[in-house]
Amino acid sequence: MTTVAEEKKTSRWLLVVILGLITTIGPLSLDMYLPALPELARDLGVTPSEVQLSLTSCLVGMALGQLIFGPLSDRWGRRRPVVVGLSAYAMFSFLIALAPTAPALTGLRLLQGLAGGVGVVIARAVVRDVSSGAAAAKLFSSLTLVFGLAPIAAPSLGSLVLRLTSWHGVFVALGIIAVLLTLLVAIALPETLPPERRSPGGLSTIGRTARTLFKDKTFLGYALAQSFTFAALFAYISGSSFVLQEGYGLSPTAYSLLFGANAVGLIILSQANNWLLNRWSLTRLMFLGLGVQSVAGVLSLLGAVLGNLAVLAAGLFLLVGAIAVIQPNTAALALDRYPANAGAAAALLGGVQSVIASAAAPLAGLGDPGQGVPMSIVIISFAAAALLSTLILTRGATHRPAATGS
Repeated sequence: MTTVAEEKKTSRWLLVVILGLITTIGPLSLDMYLPALPELARDLGVTPSEVQLSLTSCLVGMALGQLIFGPLSDRWGRRRPVVVGLSAYAMFSFLIALAPTAPALTGLRLLQGLAGGVGVVIARAVVRDVSSGAAAAKLFSSLTLVFGLAPIAAPSLGSLVLRLTSWHGVFVALGIIAVLLTLLVAIALPETLPPERRSPGGLSTIGRTARTLFKDKTFLGYALAQSFTFAALFAYISGSSFVLQEGYGLSPTAYSLLFGANAVGLIILSQANNWLLNRWSLTRLMFLGLGVQSVAGVLSLLGAVLGNLAVLAAGLFLLVGAIAVIQPNTAALALDRYPANAGAAAALLGGVQSVIASAAAPLAGLGDPGQGVPMSIVIISFAAAALLSTLILTRGATHRPAATGS
């Protein structure tokens, strides 16, 4: 016979698994077709940078999707927007598999990203519904454990699909995954925002909330920490398939294994973050992660200049691992300031992140990918921007809720 405590623990882990799975829509959308990028460029007769625009358009779509679904979830509750978004994501994934040209691919990826933005923003809002402070950061770290499996599995799954079919099959697989997730959410995701706590404003609140949040330099500092951090990571995501496969001669399988090894580091450090939260403050851990990311940028650039794959790989490993320390803590710090507008605040947090990160792909694709110098310059630039902007904007900040803009 199970106790009440055991039932709560079980339901909490079920919530973590479901939220982690819907959050993986983002990395699956970005990572699963990475091994296919060179083939896709050849098949459509375009340059690598033109293919990388499909990554950028997907990120822009995710930004818009978060700005739409976040405020709507404050009004409608959390479950309904997830079901709608995942259903639309499945439809657009199947349509992408039929894309005949690069512009069609880019446009449909924008719509796919818009629908997929629901996963990240709702997961963050749900975490804020059920926890706050260090407890929220620990829950975000637990999500990262599930989230971290996606970068491990996605390129390998994409590589497997490519052995059986072409790049078209990758998007068919994404559509099937979205259908299964829609069914899981409809059956098992609890509603964490009861009607009495919902906001009547919906999308109309986003402008007022945005003005309030962007006047709050502390919130802006946490948002930029997340955004520049993710942009550095996205430079790696968008550029690594060309650098490692064409510059260093790795096969799609070897590339997928290296990509997955970096994601293992993300999982390990996410759990280390969970443990350190019992001893260190959210702010201290955030700056530790930002420092590690800056070191990662230096190592990756050094490895690229020297043409040394081992040094480059070490830098990329640290880059991915630093995400596990930066993202949970900055998300908890930012969302704690606006508990009454968790959906809208999460939308703006994720929207700013996606917009800034969308610039990383074309920047990393400028010039000849070679052995990774352009990619590494973008990584170190964004890593430095994350550290400096956070130091300046959050100086003297106190960990407390701010007034809402509703």
